[in-house]
Amino acid sequence: MTTTEAATDAQPNTSTENNCTNDIPHNGGNDNRDNQSQPTTSNSADANPNVKKIYAVSVRWEREQERLRQELDAATDPVTNKRPCFTFTIEDFHKYFCCCARRVGSFFFLLERKDGSPIIAAGPCWPFCTLVTVPLILVLSTLVMVFIVFNKNSGMPWWFALIYCPILAFVLIALFCVSCRDPGLMERVADEETAEQGWFWNEQVGSYRPAGAMYCREGKALIMDFDHVCPWTGTAIGRNNMLQFRLFVFSVNVLCYLSVGLVIWFVFFVNFINK
Repeated sequence: MTTTEAATDAQPNTSTENNCTNDIPHNGGNDNRDNQSQPTTSNSADANPNVKKIYAVSVRWEREQERLRQELDAATDPVTNKRPCFTFTIEDFHKYFCCCARRVGSFFFLLERKDGSPIIAAGPCWPFCTLVTVPLILVLSTLVMVFIVFNKNSGMPWWFALIYCPILAFVLIALFCVSCRDPGLMERVADEETAEQGWFWNEQVGSYRPAGAMYCREGKALIMDFDHVCPWTGTAIGRNNMLQFRLFVFSVNVLCYLSVGLVIWFVFFVNFINK
């Protein structure tokens, strides 16, 4: 491979992004890639805890964010030094509802450590989880509790509330642990020595990646053991939240079937037994 060809391979891919990673394997020391074409590595965050980690996010998204900032600066009123309040894009929604969060790709770090690693992070589909999943669980479960579980005329024994309420609480806790957890975001790595360890160059994020990491189109980031994006939980599912996701799916199914069973039992009890 010539130097010109190697430098060409290092350029980020500007084609339409998808979940399939665009990788280029390397041969360690035999590769003559131009170091200037590589992105900055985030290893400095390990040496200095005050430096925030640099995550492997879409280079195309980074360019778009820079372009948006330049457009906002150009639209700033030179007299009042005020920017326009609305851009009439999806960015307005994120700006006003996640104004205190640091954005990494399509993830929002609501609470993070000094090194930039997230403690509480919202995923790319957080509006669906907040406005659909949570109300659906709370409203339906509340109706079941009010009209059946805590209703003295329903014939339901009082101790059944000690079963139903903890299941509901477990579902909500599991959902929080899935939705607000880092799914396994990878740091940006530009050290060519990682190629000798079997890592591959990913053009979409401008970083090397291990064999288990994949690019998430919705999250615009590299995620370790990426499985899929679940709109019901509002985030991507990867190595760090896979166990919590399975617990949520199991528990919400238990809650759903239990609620349906209670409704069927209540209708049967009211229509037949009481009469």
